[in-house]
Amino acid sequence: MSEEIPLRPMGKSDIHKLETALLLATLFRPDVIEEIRKAEERLTWVDSLAVAAAALAREKAGMPVSRIADELGRSEATIRNHLTGKTKAGKLVRETYEKFLREGVKIELPETLVKEVPVKVEEIEKKYRKEIEELKKQLEESKKKIEELTNAKKELEEKLAKIESKKRVLEEKINKIKEIIG
Repeated sequence: MSEEIPLRPMGKSDIHKLETALLLATLFRPDVIEEIRKAEERLTWVDSLAVAAAALAREKAGMPVSRIADELGRSEATIRNHLTGKTKAGKLVRETYEKFLREGVKIELPETLVKEVPVKVEEIEKKYRKEIEELKKQLEESKKKIEELTNAKKELEEKLAKIESKKRVLEEKINKIKEIIG
C-alpha cells in the first residue's frame, strides 16, 4: 500500500485503513493461507478474521467495546473474545498488529499469489468499501422502518386504550340505564 497506515487511528478513514491493512496482512500470512485452504468453513473463518481486524482497529481508535459491537453487528462477548485473543482470528490479527508496531506496516503478497494473480490492493479496498457502505445504508433503512413500526404500534396502543376507556364508560351508562328501567 502506498499510503500511510496509522497504527493509532483518529477517524473513520484511519480506522478503515488500519482495518484493511490488518485483514490483508493477516490473510496473506502463509500459516493463515494454509488454514484457509484446509478449513471446511472457509467463509466463516475469513469473516472472523474480518471482524477481529475491524474490532482491533476500532479499539486502537479508543472506541468502547459496546460501540464496536454495535458498529460491527456482533455481541460484546464476541468482540471481547477477539480483542483478548481468545479466538484464533483475534490472536492472529493481534500478532499482525504487533508486527506492524515492530517492523512498520508491510503487506507482503504470498509468492504463489503474486505469480498466479496480480492483485491490486486498491481495487480490493474499493470493492470492500462499496459493499460496507451498501450494508450500512440497508441497516439505516431497516432502523428507520423499525422506528416507524414502533411509533405505529404506540399509536395503536394509545387508540386501543382510549377505546377501552370509552367502552367502560358506555358499559357504566348501560348498567345505570338498566337499573333505572329494571
